[in-house]
Amino acid sequence: MTGVSVLSEDELITALEKALPEIAEEHASAALSWNPGDWVPWDKGRNFAFLGGEDFKPGDETLNETAAAGLLALLLLKDNLPSFHRVISMFFPPFSDWRQLVGTWTAEDNRHAIVLRDYLVVTRAMDPVDAENRRRIHVVAGWRQTPEEISDIGPLDVLALLAVHENQCVHYIGRLIEHADDPDLVNILEKIRHDDAAQASFFQAFLIAGAVADQEATVLAVDRALASIEHIGDDVADFDAQREFISDFEDVASDAAIARTLADELKIESLQSLSDEAQAARTRILERAAGH
Repeated sequence: MTGVSVLSEDELITALEKALPEIAEEHASAALSWNPGDWVPWDKGRNFAFLGGEDFKPGDETLNETAAAGLLALLLLKDNLPSFHRVISMFFPPFSDWRQLVGTWTAEDNRHAIVLRDYLVVTRAMDPVDAENRRRIHVVAGWRQTPEEISDIGPLDVLALLAVHENQCVHYIGRLIEHADDPDLVNILEKIRHDDAAQASFFQAFLIAGAVADQEATVLAVDRALASIEHIGDDVADFDAQREFISDFEDVASDAAIARTLADELKIESLQSLSDEAQAARTRILERAAGH
């Protein structure tokens, strides 16, 4: 359930719109402009059989198994951008400043799948045919695309889910960098991590505005988002062997770090006059932040 809300959805969107100019300006200052193609080591590539070269064969892999599994899971997450775009755009009116910001986020995030897949194919980091087959399966399955999965989601839930998602990506990429033994890949991952950190701040800023407009609904939305954390790679089909290599990339400690970030940004502990339901949600948020 979406819980008690002081404002209707339309009233909430209107209230959040007041924060749009400042948040957009802050994001523009933090965001970097970069071209995916600039960061791909094209000189490491060669043609596949269709153009007279050689197709990938086992043994061509250029990454260790942990880095390869981590890269594939991240790529499939980024490939699923259409699902994230559909969910985030559900509540925000078309032909508005809201839609402009949603489009900005989508365009920035789309660079990640582009540069990761180009890197994978050019360097033959792993089997590109397998990666493409997995992309199709994963994108068709989607993220929160069934009526049941979105029936109880409100605008603040979307913002909270994406704030959690971007913070997850920042942590996950940091762990992946530790295992990446190719400087070209590290450079790419650093670019993506910077984007994700800026995007995490972007969604957190809207949650802060949400807490001003409707602290009850905001606390409940953050609690639900934290309770539904799904680690990167967990939703990938037929991924058990690869998942074993990245099983320690995210854990209770990383989940707690995300909860602490959101609790600190929203000053959850200092909110006053919460209902019993929101108070219970705050308690759960703070317990998660403490790693309990």
